[in-house]
Amino acid sequence: MSETAQPTGVVIPTVDGAPSTSALGRGVVADALRAVNPEWARDAERTTDWRGGYLRHFHRLVEAGLPSREAALTVAADGLTGLRSRMRYRHRPGDEEQPLDAAFDAPAGAPLRTVTVTGSGEVRRDLVVPYRGERLQGASLDRQLDRWVDGGVVERSCADAVRTVAANPDWLALPGRPVVVLGAGAEMGPLTALLRWGADVVAVDLPRPAIWQRLLETAHRHGGRLHVPVADGDGDLARRAGADLLHDLRRVTGWLGEVGGAPVLGNYVYADGPLNVRVATAVDALTVRLRAARPDVALAFLATPTDVFAVPDDAVDEATRRYATATGIGRLRRPLRALSGGRLLAPNYPAGRYPGVNDSLVPQQGPNYALAKRLQRWRAAHERAAGATVSLTVAPATRTRSVLKNRLLAAAYAGAHRFGIEIFEPATSNTLMAALLVHDLHVPRPAGTHPWQEEAYAAAHGGLWRQAYAPRSALGLAVLLGIGAARG
Repeated sequence: MSETAQPTGVVIPTVDGAPSTSALGRGVVADALRAVNPEWARDAERTTDWRGGYLRHFHRLVEAGLPSREAALTVAADGLTGLRSRMRYRHRPGDEEQPLDAAFDAPAGAPLRTVTVTGSGEVRRDLVVPYRGERLQGASLDRQLDRWVDGGVVERSCADAVRTVAANPDWLALPGRPVVVLGAGAEMGPLTALLRWGADVVAVDLPRPAIWQRLLETAHRHGGRLHVPVADGDGDLARRAGADLLHDLRRVTGWLGEVGGAPVLGNYVYADGPLNVRVATAVDALTVRLRAARPDVALAFLATPTDVFAVPDDAVDEATRRYATATGIGRLRRPLRALSGGRLLAPNYPAGRYPGVNDSLVPQQGPNYALAKRLQRWRAAHERAAGATVSLTVAPATRTRSVLKNRLLAAAYAGAHRFGIEIFEPATSNTLMAALLVHDLHVPRPAGTHPWQEEAYAAAHGGLWRQAYAPRSALGLAVLLGIGAARG
């Protein structure tokens, strides 16, 4: 999908003749804050350098919701409404921008057809997690889960959920619950694990032969069934498969509306820059339409750990203990803080404040990434409150291609272990996240809890919540240490 001088499909609204993600971000954040904290909303609207100033406003979006469940749900609902009312749709270059819902009135071609590929591989009936060259299952998986909990890498509820799934292997195939994987080619998505376990996977990704060749090879290797959207035509399936969410929402929504059973709509899409906001908005619009037509649809999301989250009391206490007893680079804390005016190696949380607020936003990822990911959290909270089955799990930082192509982030990942952060490999992350999805579909979460508690449940944050230092206060040092390690 290439950007043009006048993009089409779901588009960023135009300001002074050009699309402006800064104006969009300011407006949506202000919309989300206005009812619960009008002063913070006005501050967001007045921020001229959005790229440099967005961090504090995304932090406030969490802070504003902490006083009550109602406040958090108001932030979510108003943020969703703000984005939906501001985003636009353009059918062809030269057309005027229209409201987002025009995407569902746009002319559509013939309905998408389904081609089902049944794999020839063995269906795995047990949970096996690949990790550092090993295949963890049974007692070895138990031991590693204990090590992750003891190291502050995952929450205990995460380890308990994975153990529950391992003890119930008949859950893995998700009989009667086809999983729609939007962004089927994503490294963090559950497609491979679900096919390995014999599940039905409905795949949606761009009509690019290279993507579909890889997905089809994966389907043939395993024992599940892959359901593929296909436009009219003959010839190689990889060249006919795929659908474009930005431009073809009407057809994709119609196709997904025909999926049998009690489907799960899994959102794993990602793109760079403004395109990320556009495709995230397209998926959200699809979600609203599909949920209205099919109330039985469950939702699934992965939250990034590099965001702002309220965290449990014991996470605050553990981070505070680690700060007080820090060794290694922690021995240089006092001179580094003095030389940096207090910016380096600051404590992760103010002492005694509960719940803590972990701010792991990474400036290099930018406001578009933050908005796209926050949109998913808002949708999860809103739909869960409305009675939907929702699986939203905080996934660990992972060495995906999209991250490692940013040299600063790649260096930070290389140095992260010096600060108690574990960076996962994709195969480990996506298997664990698929297991947590299976858990959430079988074990409903308690109703009526605060959204921050729902997000904290079963989180696999990689250590960001329980390490000693405020993440951005250690980021520069992690980059320097990571560069040094790479050179070494």
